[in-house]
Amino acid sequence: MEAPLDRAAVEAALLPFGSSRMLPAQAYTDPAVLAWERRHLFAGTWTCVGRAGELGEGCTQRAPTVGDVGVLLTFAADGAVRAFANVCRHRAHEILPDGASNGRPSAVCPYHGWAFRLDGTLATAPGMGPLDPAELGLIELPAAVWEGWLFVNAGAPAAPFEEHLGALDGLLRPYRMGDLHLGARHEYRVAANWKVMIDNYHECYHCPLIHPELCKVSPPTSGDNWTMPGAWVGGSMDLRPHATTMSFDGTGPGNFIPDAPRRTVLYVGLLPNLLVSAHPDYVMTHRLTPLEPGLTTIECSWFFPEGTTETAYAVDFWDLTNRQDWAACESVQRGLGSPHFVPGPLAPNEDAVYQWTTLVAEAYLGRGLRLT
Repeated sequence: MEAPLDRAAVEAALLPFGSSRMLPAQAYTDPAVLAWERRHLFAGTWTCVGRAGELGEGCTQRAPTVGDVGVLLTFAADGAVRAFANVCRHRAHEILPDGASNGRPSAVCPYHGWAFRLDGTLATAPGMGPLDPAELGLIELPAAVWEGWLFVNAGAPAAPFEEHLGALDGLLRPYRMGDLHLGARHEYRVAANWKVMIDNYHECYHCPLIHPELCKVSPPTSGDNWTMPGAWVGGSMDLRPHATTMSFDGTGPGNFIPDAPRRTVLYVGLLPNLLVSAHPDYVMTHRLTPLEPGLTTIECSWFFPEGTTETAYAVDFWDLTNRQDWAACESVQRGLGSPHFVPGPLAPNEDAVYQWTTLVAEAYLGRGLRLT
């Protein structure tokens, strides 16, 4: 199914790099487009819902919304994590309200008391007589845990998670994200479309003008962008000769991740909503959730190796950089609302933005995700 956008305007984004144009304003401002994205890019692919260990801490069940689909996560004593449609098999009442959790040994519908085991099979159905537990179990949804992150495919069946991830697994494996510990977390509410922030993330054309602190530790024209299998876009930046990490002075009291590259920082965006910035001594992530066409929440987390106790050198540096980016993105969003906006061309060093834009544009045209 195509997105509710002018096909010619979307096709203009798919012209060869150097002649293409950005997506039309409606892709960033129209509620109907966001509704399509929630169903097809968030529910219909592999959305990151958070850290599996955190989601299951102190509970056996949790109910997030993935895109526009209610999901019931269950956490068994043996560590198994499963995802189900948050819909009772009797008359469609939600098993748990959106955002709720509990520690009960079974999932009980509050409407008529039907109960389901944590593996989704029907346990009891009061007053119904004999029923086939297998036939009336909860509808299971594909779920995958990767490097500590939990991903759910809540809508139409997507490609296997391994194909969605593609070459990204090998690139990020040296950072051992699943073994790092959470050092800090900030949540931002930004008055901009989620794609505006991902566009901004994938280019440093803007860095000399709004990120003087970042440019002191990394040349804005350094590094490379990659074209590899998977539903992601990314590349690397180099550290300046005096710098060992990204911080205000290029140094920090943290511990290096043993197998991580020492002179580069990786920046990758896994569609639809996880950005990973991997440094020699810490990994920063952004997990995006669109609330409205022009409003997005961003969960920014910093992960460090065991033994790191001081984290402010990384957190304060990136909190400032984030806020510089958010201000720019909010200005872009206001500009997109102008009746005078016309999609413009991309600069030669915005090739990663082109990769991201074409990935989304092909999905808008009903072609699915490009994974190779």
